[in-house]
Amino acid sequence: MTTLVIIPTYNEIDALPPTLTRLRDAEPQAHVLVVDDASPDGTGEWVEQMSTNDDHVHVLHRTDKGGLGPAYLAGFAWGLENGYDVLCEMDADSSHRPEQLGTLLTALERGADLAIGSRWVTGGAVHNWPLNRELLSRGANTYVNFALGLGVNDATAGFRAFRADVLETVLAGESIASQGYCFQVDMTRRVRAEGFVIREIPIDFDEREYGESKMSSAIIREAMLRVTQWGLEHRLSQARRLVKAGAR
Repeated sequence: MTTLVIIPTYNEIDALPPTLTRLRDAEPQAHVLVVDDASPDGTGEWVEQMSTNDDHVHVLHRTDKGGLGPAYLAGFAWGLENGYDVLCEMDADSSHRPEQLGTLLTALERGADLAIGSRWVTGGAVHNWPLNRELLSRGANTYVNFALGLGVNDATAGFRAFRADVLETVLAGESIASQGYCFQVDMTRRVRAEGFVIREIPIDFDEREYGESKMSSAIIREAMLRVTQWGLEHRLSQARRLVKAGAR
């Protein structure tokens, strides 16, 4: 399987180089696409220089800071257009250990359509996170499961591997407008709705050493509003099915 790892960036000039080095060492056969949102710190230009010496490294320059969701959608489109079999998501800051990407790829080889690197399943762990961050993540995932019934412990996780045909099916449906981290929830619910196989693989999640987190109150608000909206739609759909079944 030809594999493309998509890494969105904005001002990651300090964090990205060690991440890319570790990724190229861990999975030398994989290609990497850095989707840079016009980072003023020169992240995109650095990747451009790297790509001249490594034909497995590519960069997609975007003209403004458009958010995580649009960056991944641009990366998916590029990867599908260029014929990759597997498209992966990974953070630029080594929070996701590149050495564990192989476990996600193995899950696809064994029948998964979407493999999620999960912090909140047996064997998964977070390292050097403050308690409030852990409670926020666990609470968010509990709420997602209550609202949407996805049966996924870490629906907000950003370390993922998709089969290309799964992405083609999901992206052919209703347009995706999610900007921040609720993009991951959105993709998970769409994959589940299509009946594809989702498997969670335990991973280690490390707090970033370089750069700044992109988490903000606006991102949290967007996630809460959208998940609530999707949850109401989900429950209404369930109620309609029950009414139809009772009328037969």
